[in-house]
Amino acid sequence: MVSYNGIKEYLDKVVIVTGGGNGIGRGLCEAFASQGAKVVIAEIDKVKGKELEDILNSNGYIAHFIYTDMGNPDSIIEMVEKVEKMWGKLDILVNNAAVGHNSPLWERDDRDWERVIAVNLSGPYYAAKYCSKLMAKGKGGVIINIASTRAFMSEENTEPYSASKGGIIALTHSLAISLGKYNIRVNSISPGWIHTGAESELTEGDHRQHPVGRVGKIEDIVSTCLYLTSERAGFITGENIIIDGGMTKKMIYI
Repeated sequence: MVSYNGIKEYLDKVVIVTGGGNGIGRGLCEAFASQGAKVVIAEIDKVKGKELEDILNSNGYIAHFIYTDMGNPDSIIEMVEKVEKMWGKLDILVNNAAVGHNSPLWERDDRDWERVIAVNLSGPYYAAKYCSKLMAKGKGGVIINIASTRAFMSEENTEPYSASKGGIIALTHSLAISLGKYNIRVNSISPGWIHTGAESELTEGDHRQHPVGRVGKIEDIVSTCLYLTSERAGFITGENIIIDGGMTKKMIYI
């Protein structure tokens, strides 16, 4: 489990992490919980969501799993209503949940495009809309949208995912302008290759592709998210931070 010990700067903070049961989302839930936050694991995978809730609570942290389908606005609204009923406030939202679909353009079912856009772009929009209302009832808050370097570069057959992540970048700066007067900051993080499995699955060639000499880790994203949601980043809003070990800056010749 990812642990970030030290000053508990998130004590009494209520944090929602969408897609919190796996990968980067799980790391974020662990980190915020270890910093003293009340963590909401908004997750469609009931098994993974409940499993993480049990692990965090057994370690003395405060966590609550709420089943949430980010492709369904009603499910998002219900999740936010439950958070308000439990704790009466919200301080941080991390829009992390996402799905992908790779298939040839001419063969792709239109419903696959619609599902990716619904979860990856419409979902963060609705979550920001309803979560910001709750934040505004208090002292404000912070929203972090997890985008991707796919917003800036692509492989073939990735149109739904790339388009959704490009939309997240624009949604971020638009929300930042709309919500600034409510003391709500909005930023995005664009991860590159972040490995969520065992280190043994990677090759030396995988690491050498990156100017920093290694593939990204979950902690690389988590530490940046902790910074952006802290008071130390109080003058940062509407920005996107690329975390990719320099990959998008590397010229490739064939």
